[in-house]
Amino acid sequence: MRLAELSERSGVSTATIKYYLREGLLPPGRQINRTTAEYDEEHLRRLRLVRAMIQVGRLPVATVKEVLGHVDDDSLGRTMRLGAALWALPQVAEPDADDEYVRAAHEEVGALLDRLGWHNARQLAPLSPAYHSLVVAVAAFRRLGYAWGAEQLAPYAELMHRTAVLDLDNMETHPSDAEQVEFAVLGAILNEPTLRALHRLAQEEESVRRYGFA
Repeated sequence: MRLAELSERSGVSTATIKYYLREGLLPPGRQINRTTAEYDEEHLRRLRLVRAMIQVGRLPVATVKEVLGHVDDDSLGRTMRLGAALWALPQVAEPDADDEYVRAAHEEVGALLDRLGWHNARQLAPLSPAYHSLVVAVAAFRRLGYAWGAEQLAPYAELMHRTAVLDLDNMETHPSDAEQVEFAVLGAILNEPTLRALHRLAQEEESVRRYGFA
């Protein structure tokens, strides 16, 4: 398909598509002559992914480019490819190692991972943005005087592990490694708001069941 058809099918203006091509978010089309290129279904799929990351995920173009660079890096194994892509997404600031609440949170999160038998997560913890995000959250609870540690978090973590199994089961239905990693990254961007919304709906439902509408 030509650029005009790619624009029509994707709903993205030709000017925006040209910008994505210049920024390397889309691979170049097959050059037909000096001024015309041809695009295929892979370009359409990638264009839709880019739009979802920018419009729904609210990611800046530079971050999208970095994430897609990891998605496309077939020199990496699937685990490293996926990890690098997910770690490139926006994360919370690394916690202050000198903060007493942060130190206590590190101990609690470490105890949680040991309790769950998540030895791989324990090994990756120093590098993992997700680990640091959890430490920041636990430290905030403790700073406010709430006992929020391994015992309280374990049931939630077990539910999240079941979610992760579903995530990877769905990911593995896609044929290529690149599509699988793309799907996982898209899931991190779109599914996390979905899970957050379901969590809040479930809280509303259970609150009314227990306490009524009063």
